Amino acid sequence: MAKLWRLPLGLAAVGMLVVASAFGQSYGQNYGPNYNPNYGQNRVAQPGAVNYVEGNVSINGRTITNQTVGTALVEQGQTLETAQGKAEMLLTPGVFVRLDSNSAVQLVRSSLVNPQVQLQRGRAMIEVDQIARENNISVLVSGSTTRLDKKGLYEFDADTHSVAVFKGKATVQVDDRNINVDYGQELMLSSTGKLKARNFNRKAPDELYAWSKLRSEYMAEANASSAQMIYVDNPWWWYGTGWYWNPWFDSWAFVPGGGFFYSPFGFGFYSPVYLGAYGFRGGYGYRGLPGRGAYGYRGFAEGPGPGFHGGGFGGGFHGGFGGGGGRR
Repeated sequence: MAKLWRLPLGLAAVGMLVVASAFGQSYGQNYGPNYNPNYGQNRVAQPGAVNYVEGNVSINGRTITNQTVGTALVEQGQTLETAQGKAEMLLTPGVFVRLDSNSAVQLVRSSLVNPQVQLQRGRAMIEVDQIARENNISVLVSGSTTRLDKKGLYEFDADTHSVAVFKGKATVQVDDRNINVDYGQELMLSSTGKLKARNFNRKAPDELYAWSKLRSEYMAEANASSAQMIYVDNPWWWYGTGWYWNPWFDSWAFVPGGGFFYSPFGFGFYSPVYLGAYGFRGGYGYRGLPGRGAYGYRGFAEGPGPGFHGGGFGGGFHGGFGGGGGRR
């Protein structure tokens, strides 16, 4: 059963930020002199939550728009589909599924520990910014099952029957064989003879890659905004790793439970702990450069406030350090 968190009044003074815990079962509601009933109502972040749409997008034939982002949810067994459009869907905290035009993906298993999706047609790119040892994230495509083993960037194509790893590492199971696909490799599932991963050109221009990179940049900006709001206004209210609703970006922002790290595209994600320990002046930019942020909290944070703790699977989600991504 979902929990209802009553937020302190201090948050309402600067804006409404709604939290979903690392287990993705928390609804948000806001109280105070600036209470706006439209913020936080019926919003829940869990596997299948739709985080962004453009163009023609539907769930099991039901059209969805950006006005329903935050409440639209792909339930287990349902299919997210695009025509001339694109869509972004959440899995576990820090994992984004981005669907290309004329594509369809089914949420086979809705689970924070063992989520599974099936790409039925078209293409999808999955950005994994953080992954726990307990996670088993898998993708079905063209008769194969791919496990995402590390943080990274992965592309799946149901039309060309291929799996590509821009960054990270994946294990593809075909029949009774397990095939490792490493950084900069792709596996053509339609190949005749022995299947073998091969290198591919990560630097050729690609529309899905460019769109995913732009979305990753926006998500990093949303993270900087949310982490600052949590630290400055309500450090006692923070519940660790999870998705936090950010009304200024009209999307869920991923906030890690500790430290900071870079996405596969090279954009920074910060925890309130990191901001508290190292301070910030004028906000962090999406690349983590002091003073470049657009969120303007002046002054200097001296150190972490009370109540900071990691979240998720007994502390299984931890910040780390990554590198920049390439381009196909």
